[in-house]
Amino acid sequence: MTSPKPRVGAAIDPMTWQTVEGGSVTVGAPKDRWSMLFVYRGKHCPRCKRFLNKLNAVLSDWTAVMDVVVVSADTAEKAQADRAEFGWDFPLAYGLTEPQMRALGLYVSAPLSEAETTQNFAEPGAFGIRPDGTLMLVDISNGPAARPDLEELLDGMIFNIENNRPVRGTA
Repeated sequence: MTSPKPRVGAAIDPMTWQTVEGGSVTVGAPKDRWSMLFVYRGKHCPRCKRFLNKLNAVLSDWTAVMDVVVVSADTAEKAQADRAEFGWDFPLAYGLTEPQMRALGLYVSAPLSEAETTQNFAEPGAFGIRPDGTLMLVDISNGPAARPDLEELLDGMIFNIENNRPVRGTA
């Protein structure tokens, strides 16, 4: 069972994760820039790798506009292995907890086997977060096949930012 939908237009509780780079990242706390949080399923997911490789290829377009954070429920070792294999340039965070998954309204899955992974994990999500820590945009999926088009998503986010568009979906 998933948690209720996250409330767009409302502040999210700040969440902090460690990164494979050795630092930490926080989303939801006030900052100077917009942020886009991408949640991926973890090391076991080949569709996630394709999506994150596409993100990495256009990362400079994204970071010209906003901060980008990528997180999963993986351990540090699994996240480090992904970084070593794929050489991604975005901050790669790990340790997303089940309460954090539910607070974001993500779908949570149990592994199908130990070959997949050994703990519950989040299905994909993308969250556009205003500098004041409020949610502007939410895109969640209950499986790995449904992902936003990165070019279209960035174009829409730029339009929203430049035109100070209100949050939609609140009626």
